[in-house]
Amino acid sequence: MISRRDFLQVSMAASALVGASGFGNWSRLAAQQALTQDQLLQFDTFGNVSLIHVTDIHAQLKPIYFREPSVNIGVGENRGAVPHVTGADFRRLYGIDDGSPSHYALSSGDFTSLAQAYGRVGGLDRVATVVNAIRADRPDALLLDGGDTWHGSYTCFHTEGQDMVNVMNGLRPDAMTFHWEFTLGSDRVAELVEGLPYAALGQNIFDAEWDEPAELFPPYEFFERGGVKIAVIGQAFPYMPIANPRWMFPEYSFGIRDENMQAMVDEVRGQGAELVVVLSHNGFDVDKKMASIVTGIDVILSGHTHDALPEPVLIGETIIVASGSNGKFVSRVDLDVQNGRMMGFRHKLIPIFSDVIEPDAEMAALIDEQRAPFKDQLEEVIGQTESLLYRRGNFNGSWDDLICDALISERDADIALSPGVRWGPSLIPGQDITREDIWNVTSMTYGEAYRTEMTGEFLKVVLEDVADNIFNPDPYYQQGGDMVRTGGLGYRIDVNKPQGDRISDMTLLRTGEAIDPAKNYVVAGWASVNEGTEGPQIWDVVENHIKKLGTVTVNENDSVTVVGA
Repeated sequence: MISRRDFLQVSMAASALVGASGFGNWSRLAAQQALTQDQLLQFDTFGNVSLIHVTDIHAQLKPIYFREPSVNIGVGENRGAVPHVTGADFRRLYGIDDGSPSHYALSSGDFTSLAQAYGRVGGLDRVATVVNAIRADRPDALLLDGGDTWHGSYTCFHTEGQDMVNVMNGLRPDAMTFHWEFTLGSDRVAELVEGLPYAALGQNIFDAEWDEPAELFPPYEFFERGGVKIAVIGQAFPYMPIANPRWMFPEYSFGIRDENMQAMVDEVRGQGAELVVVLSHNGFDVDKKMASIVTGIDVILSGHTHDALPEPVLIGETIIVASGSNGKFVSRVDLDVQNGRMMGFRHKLIPIFSDVIEPDAEMAALIDEQRAPFKDQLEEVIGQTESLLYRRGNFNGSWDDLICDALISERDADIALSPGVRWGPSLIPGQDITREDIWNVTSMTYGEAYRTEMTGEFLKVVLEDVADNIFNPDPYYQQGGDMVRTGGLGYRIDVNKPQGDRISDMTLLRTGEAIDPAKNYVVAGWASVNEGTEGPQIWDVVENHIKKLGTVTVNENDSVTVVGA
């Protein structure tokens, strides 16, 4: 007798074939002009339930450029496993032709030339077109938003998230979960959540004082779709008080809480759930571990780490779907649910090629309405770039190199530290740099650019602490984003060493001298989680620096030597 896992393995192969027919057809088209909206949306409807997943939009309403990482190191059991495969290795793994649309959408190589050929990606008016097309095919499809939605742009900052709430309401999701939203402050989050026409879920959002589930965020919601009783369980970012300022949301505690997740799965199964979906902002490796511990989850829709995978990953009997970021992709998952069990699925990661997909007129008007009061500020040209500006990757990103240069120059510092956040669109050589572009990589509610002194010994402690948040072999201890970016400071890192032994050969780049553990250095940085941090806002620091330069050129950064990857 065939087991359910065997059946799902067959479905995985079918998904790969569907992905190959979907991805394959457009991945081998020679140029953008040969790609059509119908080809991007083509899908052989399957089963009786459809899920639509978007995540990590980071307030990007308009089409952008977004380069995927060239370095995404896995450690421990995840060494060499997706999503820790990049570049040519990634393309070989999925059978993606060099120079194809899928090369451009999913990989970093030749990014500038491919961006010039294929154009921008994303735009929530194009996302609306895709969502509406899926709903036309499957009217009761569930649209689920994985969070990091109300954060990351000029207009989102100045409206305290209202622009994104208004636009997402127009997209009509059925549920969402959370991460950066909490940096609006707990009062503002409560105000927005109370007005949402859809479920705001988080089984791991607890009242900090009483250690009880927070009433504002129910753990799950039931939906009846396709004759199937579906439970969607929310999983907010577990490490909020570590990665972001706890003082902004002191009422809440988080954590993975996989024991409570198991209790919620058992509870919804006991109430008749035939399909259990976890809408997660854990990050992909954490989701993999949770799927290996918690039984009874059919689908995890994964967010936070911005991974875009053309096929789901199967852990036990749970499929994990990764849908990218910044509005660049929409995932569709069709499932066959029979007699209370998920028996098979089909999946497609749909890239939002902005020059191919027709914008939805109603959504486009709504987006322009949100942006209209800020139009002049958004469009003001601050400078130009001769370099590709991007952020993604475990270590150096040229946007962050530019930010570090600005901190050293404008704050008269020896060394600069910039957080290893993953959000922020790219700019290609020859583009103007507008105020909106600067805010897209700096916007946050604690953007003060501090200036302080640190000893060489303390600088090593900082680097070691961040490195362990990323390269701890246990995913449950990976509590950060990417590695803190450094300006004026070089070092060597062995990702396989234990905490305290990963960082060596620290060098002050200005002089070439070794960092002295006992000596004080002037350090400028931003995004401190400490309350009361003083300094100019980072977007003003960067804008002033770019204005002085006029034209930006960022040289290749080879100041970090990585071993053991």
